[in-house]
Formats: sequence, structure tokens, C-alpha cells
Amino acid sequence: MVSCGFLRRYALRKDIIDVPNDRSSHTVPTARGGGVSIVLTFILGLIGCGAVGLVSWQVLLPILIGGSVIAIVGFVDDRGHINAGIRLCCHFIGAALVVYAANGLPMLSFFGYTVDFAVAGWILAIFATVWILNLFNFMDGIDGIAGVEAVTSTLVMGAICYFGFDAPGITLLHLILGFASLGFLVWNFPPAKIFMGDAGSGFLGLMLSTMLLLSAHISQALFWGWLVMLGVFIVDASITLSRRLLHGQKPHEAHRSHAYQFASRRYGSHLKVTMAVLIINLFWLAPIAYAISTAIIDGFLGLLVAYIPLVLLAFKHNAGRNEQDVLTDGR
Repeated sequence: MVSCGFLRRYALRKDIIDVPNDRSSHTVPTARGGGVSIVLTFILGLIGCGAVGLVSWQVLLPILIGGSVIAIVGFVDDRGHINAGIRLCCHFIGAALVVYAANGLPMLSFFGYTVDFAVAGWILAIFATVWILNLFNFMDGIDGIAGVEAVTSTLVMGAICYFGFDAPGITLLHLILGFASLGFLVWNFPPAKIFMGDAGSGFLGLMLSTMLLLSAHISQALFWGWLVMLGVFIVDASITLSRRLLHGQKPHEAHRSHAYQFASRRYGSHLKVTMAVLIINLFWLAPIAYAISTAIIDGFLGLLVAYIPLVLLAFKHNAGRNEQDVLTDGR
């Protein structure tokens, strides 16, 4: 939290400001780059975990290197611009390193049938990690939403890891990431005093994916639980991108067609939408993740149950539709 305050003063002094444009969801020029506080705090936490032997350096080093690559690329992009192709290559390098650290994708069960993905699992995990990394960037468009998603998912899944599976090492990683995100959220909660920036959103997306993969090797119930907890972001970003592609729009172009962006304009409030995400995570998704972890419900079935209302909400709030078409329809 303290480091985020220093970063805000630095951003204001160096004129690292996010100035609103016609694609923005905010209206006031705001300092950006606050996500660097998450990067620094979590990296220090990783080093501490390695120093006391809670997590092996064989696991930590690839995570540290991969996370640093993503954070540096994002920081440079925040200050200027990096070619999209170079940025994507760096994303794949970072993803490959954390997938290596987590030893790929474990065997998963679907309604009682177990699938060993073998080499295909590594490839799938790398592409999925790149997607989660980028969707966190896509979804970090209104005050507080990315921080709320990170804090609730890490702390809920950290608690499940500890109490349900007695995994103190991975639990501590969850808690460090969760409290680092909470320190940023204090400054980013509506009305935001500083934005996360690409350095923070990319790093955070990569680390959440890392927690998912590491947890999956403890129990596949944790894999399904993590996908449930990230449901709001996964569903909104996936539907938005799919509909934009179907309408011939370029996925990398700036836009305001995510469901959460339409909702924030419809209700005239970032706070209402961010609080709605908090409520959904705590009172809908967290109980399902817990039910999966205690074998009350099958993991894949639980995922479907969790996502159906989220899909309906995304379509209700026009995810992926052209903004002008929505205005024309009066919706």
C-alpha cells in the first residue's frame, strides 16, 4: 500500500498519466503504473519463500524470470509503445516459463472420465496462460475491478488450499499475491487515485494463472475451483472477443464493448459494477469452488453451473456488441 503511494507521486511527477479518450471508461486524467507495487511485493515474497525453503527454487526461478519479463514489457509499454508482435512473443516466453515451473497440465476428470493430455497439455497450458494474462489487461478498464478479482480469487483459493488440502507453501503464495493486490486496491478502489497499468495487469494475470497450475497439481478440484473463481473475467473477455471476431473487428484494437464497460455506462457508476463483481465472487462463485473442493459437486459440472448465469449476464449487458448498435437499439 505504501509503495503504491510512492508510485503515484512518481507517476504524477513524471507525467505518467492516463488521459481519457473516446475509448476510455474513465473521465478524469489519472496516474498509472500502480500495479508495479504488486510486482515488487510479490517478487520479494517469492524470494522470501525460497529463502526459508517453503517453495523450491526449481519452481520459483522460472516464475521469477517469467514474471519479470512480463512486468518489464508492460512497464515499457506503459511509458511508450512496444510492437504487438514483440509483446506477444514475450507473453509466450513468460507463459512457457511458468508452465515449466508448474510441470504442465495434470490429468483431469470430466464426469468420471480421466484425460491425460500429455504434451498437448503443455501446449494448451501455455496458450491458456497467455489468454489469462491478456484478459486481465482487457478487463482492467474500470476502477477497482481487477483488484477485486485478484483479491477475492487468491484469498478464497488460498483458504481452500490451506484448510482443504494442507498445502502451506502454495497457500502462502496465494496470500502474498492477495495482500499485494489488496494494497493496490486501496488506491484503485472507486474513485481510483491510480491505475494498474500494463506492467501490473499482465504480471497479475500471469501469476494468477501460475497459482491455478500449481494448485492443479495438488488436486484437480483446485484447478476447477480456480476456473470458477476467475469466471467473471473469463466469461466476459471470451464472449467479447468471440463476438468482435465474428463481426470482423480486430481483437487488439481499443474498444469499450466488454459487458462490465456497458454496465458501468448503463448504471453511471464504476463502484456499482465493481461491487457487483465482489458480490458475485463471494456469494456465488466462492461457494461453488468450495463445493468442488469438498467433492459435493463434480468439478466440470460445478464449472458449468457457475458459468451459466455469467454467460447470461454477459449477453444481457451486450458483451462484444458494437457500441453504436447498442445506442441505436436503446439498450
